[in-house]
Amino acid sequence: MNKKTTHFAGVMALLLILIIVMFFVTLGTGVVKVPPMGVVKTLFGLGSDKYELVLFNFRLPEIVLALLIGTGLAVSGTILQGVTQNDLADPGILGINTGAGLAVVLYIFLLQDSINGTLSVFIMPLFALLGALFAALLIYLLAWKNGVNPIRLILVGIGVNAGFSAALIIFQLKMNPQDFRQATVWLSGDIWNADWTFVMALLPWILLLVPFALHKANILNILTLGDDVAAGLGSKVEKERRSLLLIAVALAGASVAAGGAIAFLGLVVPHIARKIIGPLHQYIIPIAALIGALLLMVSDLIGKNLLDPTQIPVGIVVAILSTPYFVYLLIKTN
Repeated sequence: MNKKTTHFAGVMALLLILIIVMFFVTLGTGVVKVPPMGVVKTLFGLGSDKYELVLFNFRLPEIVLALLIGTGLAVSGTILQGVTQNDLADPGILGINTGAGLAVVLYIFLLQDSINGTLSVFIMPLFALLGALFAALLIYLLAWKNGVNPIRLILVGIGVNAGFSAALIIFQLKMNPQDFRQATVWLSGDIWNADWTFVMALLPWILLLVPFALHKANILNILTLGDDVAAGLGSKVEKERRSLLLIAVALAGASVAAGGAIAFLGLVVPHIARKIIGPLHQYIIPIAALIGALLLMVSDLIGKNLLDPTQIPVGIVVAILSTPYFVYLLIKTN
C-alpha cells in the first residue's frame, strides 16, 4: 500500500508539473506572442496594458475553462465506465452529451434572443443538465428489466444517442444562419468564446461534484465486481447506481453547456488513468481529472495554433487525438 501511495503521489506530482508548464506555454502562445518573463510579470500585475488585456480577458479564462471541462468530462466518463462495467462507456456514446446538446440547441432556437446575455450564460448549464438528465432517465427506463443490465444500458444509450442526433439536425435546419453556425460550432466542441462568466457558471459544479464522486470511489470499486457480488457485500446496487449516474450526468451536462459536445475525452482518459495507476477508483478519479484537464488544454493549444490564423474547434482536435486509441479499445475489448 505504501508503494501504491508513493506511485500515486509521484504521478499526481508529474501531472501537476505538466499542467503548470502547459499553463505558461498556452498563456504565451497565440496571435499576440507573450515572452515567458512577460507572462510572469503580467500575472503579478507588472506587465503592459496590452499583455494584461490579452492574458486576463482572453487567454486565462479560456485556459481555466479548458481545465474545468476536461476535469468534468474525465470524471464523468470514469464513473460511467465503473457503473456500466463497460470499457466503451462515456457521456458521448451513451447519449448524455447529445441530450445536453439538444437541450442547449432548443434553448438557442427558442429562448436565447429573449434573455439577457449574462443571465443566458448561467441558464445554459441548467438547460444542458435538464437535457442530460432527460437522456439518462430515458436510457435508464428503457434499459430496465428486473434491474439494469450494464450491456443493455450501453446498447439503449447508443440508440437514444442516434435519435437525439437526428432531432438535433432537424432543429438546426430550422434555425436562422447565425444561430445555425453558433450551434454547429458549439456542437463540435468550442471554448473560444470563453470569459470569466462561463468560468463562474461551471466552477461550482466541478467543486461540488468531483469531491462527491471521489467520496463514492469505494462504491464504484464494489460495483465493478458485478451486481451479484456487490449485493452480496451489502451494497444497495440500484440506489448506488442511480446516485452515481446522477453525478456523471450532472458533470457531463454542465461541461457540455460550457464547452460543447466534446467527444471521446470521457472515453479514453479513464483507460489511460487505469493503465497508469490500477483499478482502484480512489486513485483513478483524481488521476483521470488531471489527465482530462491536461489533454483538453493541449488540444486547445493545438487547435488555436496548428493552422494559424484559422482555429480548429477543440472537440475536433480531441477526436483526432483520441480516435486511434478508441479503435485500439474496440479491437481489444471482448
